[in-house]
Amino acid sequence: MAVAALIWLGVGLTLLLLEGLGAEFEGLLAGALAALAVSLTIALLPLPPAGQLLLFALLTGGLLLGLQRWSQRRRERAIPLPHAADQAQVLSGFEADGEGRVLWQGQSWAATNLEPGRQLLPGQAVMVMGREGTHLQVVPRGEADGSR
Repeated sequence: MAVAALIWLGVGLTLLLLEGLGAEFEGLLAGALAALAVSLTIALLPLPPAGQLLLFALLTGGLLLGLQRWSQRRRERAIPLPHAADQAQVLSGFEADGEGRVLWQGQSWAATNLEPGRQLLPGQAVMVMGREGTHLQVVPRGEADGSR
């Protein structure tokens, strides 16, 4: 059974190497971790080949589900805009292309005016409508709440 443990170890390390090299395959990391776990398990507790394959399939499926749930929760929390913090203040006037800077949550942010036809002046209040990375999307305050 020591040979089987080494084979599973080789499979796990190969899959980890492929993942590290940037291979685009959903479940590669889960398969690698499952193979390493099977290698460790059969080194301690001999299992027949069918049991090894079953353990590998169960571990891979469980890890895939766990990673998917973890990833989904991270994506849901990535850019929440709390209602009390969705207002910002213009720091520098926005150029004709709609780009400028605003003060939001105590920090200076690059921002895009979603209404480039309406001028934004320093000190003016704007509403944060979204975020792409470190770039905010804003509109003049009257646009977001329906009052002009």
